[in-house]
Amino acid sequence: MRQSQLFSKTRKKAPADEVALNAQLLIQSGFIHKEMAGVYAFLPLGLRVRNKIEQIIREEMNAVGGQEVKLTALQREELWSATDRWSDDSIDVWFKTKLKNDTPVGLATTHEEPLTQLLTQHIDSYRDLPTAVYQFQTKFRNELRSKSGIMRGREFLMKDLYSFSRTKEEHEDFYTQMKEAYERIFDRTGIGNETFYTYADGGSFSDYSHEFQTVSEAGEDTIYIHDEDGVAINKEMVNDETLEKLNVKKEDLREARAIEVGNIFPLGTRFSDALGLTFKGEDGDEKPVIMGSYGIGVGRLMGTIVETMADESGFIWPESISPFKVHLLALGGSDDVATAADEAYKQLQEIGVEVLYDDRDTHPGDKFGDSDLIGIPTQLVVGNKTIDKDGFEITDRSKADAQPESVSLDEVIKRIS
Repeated sequence: MRQSQLFSKTRKKAPADEVALNAQLLIQSGFIHKEMAGVYAFLPLGLRVRNKIEQIIREEMNAVGGQEVKLTALQREELWSATDRWSDDSIDVWFKTKLKNDTPVGLATTHEEPLTQLLTQHIDSYRDLPTAVYQFQTKFRNELRSKSGIMRGREFLMKDLYSFSRTKEEHEDFYTQMKEAYERIFDRTGIGNETFYTYADGGSFSDYSHEFQTVSEAGEDTIYIHDEDGVAINKEMVNDETLEKLNVKKEDLREARAIEVGNIFPLGTRFSDALGLTFKGEDGDEKPVIMGSYGIGVGRLMGTIVETMADESGFIWPESISPFKVHLLALGGSDDVATAADEAYKQLQEIGVEVLYDDRDTHPGDKFGDSDLIGIPTQLVVGNKTIDKDGFEITDRSKADAQPESVSLDEVIKRIS
């Protein structure tokens, strides 16, 4: 992408009406556009990042045997009434409307009900199990407040996977696989070291659920971390029973603010009982399917990465999800600089490297300022001063003490490839 052709622009200042750092920086750097509170459009740079996060999640869901589907956002009243979750007393964030014939419909907040009913048409025997189904689906939640940028939206993209098992043991085995898959996702997106497997309230489904909490002052949750074991307990669950179960002492826990970036929890037979999802066992008896639910908000994860990696200048994306691998800056308007930059752009593309090429006719200070805001980890500069040396300066901006190195184009291609 030539930056001169990129329609989205950076701003001199962060928007004054945003309190969340992630929204301030992502709007200022031209990654997202605020439509209204809790509703954001993803611009070219932002969509590239979100798509890369989505692909990492997809790869890990496929690796544990997940099968991808795309369910509908519009939901029928009678389906959710069967599980007693249509009422606003049960789910208080519904967006509801009516069809032209006055039939009530809702915009899905989650998808346990529709997927469970769908599988009643596909699961009959123990031979059909276990199975796991997931999707990337836009969810709608009528949140009372939305002041956390893309970390808490009224319209947002979620990966939700649901597991269907024959026995409790089979469910628990898959649950462990999903825990490990989530840990790989957070490692690959750059926040693994600060993200903790956290014991939380299971609500009406079980005694416990589990969250993945990333330490950040921007978080809405308080957790207590046991550093030696690498686990944490949500504040709401710090009691004698939980401490005894985990064999830890409260004095060995440290308190921290954190952002919930994912959750996994057992559903038991709550939905299969209500919606008639059963299978015929080897003994011929009909049995309810045992279910689990596993969610990650894709935008929420993206916002968390920004919150944890930002500094005074902006932020540097982890290479795995950066919108481009290289930010190529051409400084000065001489023919030699333009020729060298064009050749670098051409050769990098030929070896499959994603490059954002700042070919704009603007001041070098503006280019460096925009590069700081956009946050691509590898910066490649060519200008009148570099031409007189080896031709280019390359900086690995993911390193805190990184300094520009003078290199030839051949060395650039060798390093980056």
